[in-house]
Amino acid sequence: MSEAATLDRPAATDAARPLVVDNLTKHYPIHRGILNREVARVHAVDGVSFDLGAGETLGLVGESGCGKSTVGRCILRLVEPTSGTIRLGDDDITHLDRGAMRPHRQDLQAIFQDPYSSLNQRMRAGEIVAEPLVNFGQPADRAHIASLFERVGLRPEQMDHYPHEFSGGQRQRLVIAKALALEPSVIVCDEAVSALDVSVQAQVINLLTELQRERGIAYLFIAHDLAVVEHISHRIAVMYLGQIVELAEKRALFEDPLHPYTRALLNAVPIPDPEVTRDRTIIGGDVPSPLNPPKGCRFNTRCPLAFDRCRSEAPAYREVKPGHYAACHLND
Repeated sequence: MSEAATLDRPAATDAARPLVVDNLTKHYPIHRGILNREVARVHAVDGVSFDLGAGETLGLVGESGCGKSTVGRCILRLVEPTSGTIRLGDDDITHLDRGAMRPHRQDLQAIFQDPYSSLNQRMRAGEIVAEPLVNFGQPADRAHIASLFERVGLRPEQMDHYPHEFSGGQRQRLVIAKALALEPSVIVCDEAVSALDVSVQAQVINLLTELQRERGIAYLFIAHDLAVVEHISHRIAVMYLGQIVELAEKRALFEDPLHPYTRALLNAVPIPDPEVTRDRTIIGGDVPSPLNPPKGCRFNTRCPLAFDRCRSEAPAYREVKPGHYAACHLND
């Protein structure tokens, strides 16, 4: 995947609608006692903001438990946001009820981590891909479904097969065909290739890139593998303990990271050449509990560069360089 540095931003189509997330927050209350009183809150997502343009891929990375998948679920309205705003084009979809949200679901689709569990094992592959079209009253003739199969690299005769008859990579292609059926403008890819072999990962990533260039689809690509994220993304946002700590164009983030946590993530990526050495930013300890985030900078308990101000004052998330945002006192 070394060609990542030359990835061009695809041209947007008129049908694509951008996504804007402003100060998105999701807290899970914890209730205890006979009176079922709220005693604490899990700060899963705490004030996340970003925009996603038509035909763009925004990579969202971070350790397990940092809130990446919760951001995706809030955008898809699979969970109700606590506060903040989610705008799809000109429409605020943050707190729409089930009926009002239904028309917008055609523009928002998802590709999940495990293709086997996200497919109905009792339905044939052709029925699975046709289901979204049927649900929204659109034509779902066999010729159209066959064209979707061919576009994602599956054979039309496989329309009559069941999910267990496909390999892991083929199942993910089937999920992609289903996501494409309604011609969405935004697809949330939640660890979409992490369960696949490396060679199959490359095939699926290349397919997603080709589809984006053709249709101007915007991807929110949630992952923990920085090599994959570098290959497919135009911009990358780094999350830590429910907050975005850095966001920048891909090249800028890899060449000049402005947050110690980002540097630690990049340094943890193995280099295939044993002769190459580099300085490493070592972070110790465990990720603090989202029940009780640290005061000041949330990374201060593990940051080797933390000083007194980091432990008492939360750094402002600001534009340090053109298009390069970070939340770290060291950039002051």
